[in-house]
Amino acid sequence: MRFLRRSTPSAVSADAPDTDVTQGPGDNGRTAGKGRPTPKRREAETRRRGPAPPPPRTQREASRLARANRPDKEQRRRDAAERRERMAAGDERYLMPRDRGPVKAYVRDVVDSRPHIMGLFMPLAVIVVLSLLVPFPAAQQYLSLFSLIALSVMVVEGIFLGVGVTRKARAKFPNETISPLSVGWYAFTRASQLRKLRMPKPRVQRGANP
Repeated sequence: MRFLRRSTPSAVSADAPDTDVTQGPGDNGRTAGKGRPTPKRREAETRRRGPAPPPPRTQREASRLARANRPDKEQRRRDAAERRERMAAGDERYLMPRDRGPVKAYVRDVVDSRPHIMGLFMPLAVIVVLSLLVPFPAAQQYLSLFSLIALSVMVVEGIFLGVGVTRKARAKFPNETISPLSVGWYAFTRASQLRKLRMPKPRVQRGANP
């Protein structure tokens, strides 16, 4: 009587396909993988770049490394020119904190829309200096009197300007918290500068109604 038995490896037909199958516990004949997890992108980039340089151990090494990584003079000059252009154009990303926000932009437009006596503040300062250098007492007296009157007019105009700008800003932005002192002082300092020297540059013409 012939008993049933498993076929041995030698009994496998030669016509069977040659597959690379790794038998293991619970493997069920699955094809073997590469045997390691796929590296993350950051790890692969780090491996390609090589190990990170050691940190500087002394102040001199830190200064040398900072100078080596600092852009050249021409690049710094181009970056500074670009920042000035963006600031003059009123780009919020390049403005100083005191100039940012829609409220400050509106205050600048109101101030720039008409001329102010306060715009003569810098020439008045020159006159005051000249009054101290003139060797004639009578001329010094008249120049000092003129400077005092002009300064008083500028202060009064600045007060009225601050009150008016604050009222307009509150009507324009009812949901914003507007400080009269902050807005008034900002308008005063803006108006006391020559129009050509104001930063950001005026974006409205005189006579406009912002």
